[in-house]
Amino acid sequence: MTPSRTRFYLDKRNGKFMGVCSGVADYTGIDPLLIRVGFVLIGFATGFMGGGQLLAYFLVGWLAPDKPSEFDYQDREDRKFWQGVRAKPANSVRDVRARFRDIDRRLADVETHVTSENRRLADEIEALR
Repeated sequence: MTPSRTRFYLDKRNGKFMGVCSGVADYTGIDPLLIRVGFVLIGFATGFMGGGQLLAYFLVGWLAPDKPSEFDYQDREDRKFWQGVRAKPANSVRDVRARFRDIDRRLADVETHVTSENRRLADEIEALR
C-alpha cells in the first residue's frame, strides 16, 4: 500500500516525544509549539489522568504510523500546500482549477494581443529582426 499525503502520521523527525504533537501540527498546519502548549494546558485543566489524555497520547504514539521519508518537505511552500490538501481536499482541487483557468485566460490574452491586427506591434517585431 502506498503512503497517502492526506493521512495522519507521527512526525518523529521534528517531535520531542513520540512525535504526536508534531504530527498533529504537520497535519493541521498549526505551529508545533502551540499544539504542545495546548496539550499541557488541557492536561492541567482536566487533570492528566482524569481525562485520559496521557493514555490517548500513548495510544496515538503507538498506533499511528511514522511519517514516510518521501513526505519530508524541502521548502515552506510545499509544506503549506500539502497541509491545505489534508485539511480541505476539495478546496485544493478548486484552487488548482482556478489557477489553471487564470493561466489559460492570461495565455489567451497574450495570444489575442500577438495575433491581432496591431500594425505598430508588427512593425516593432519586424524592426527587431
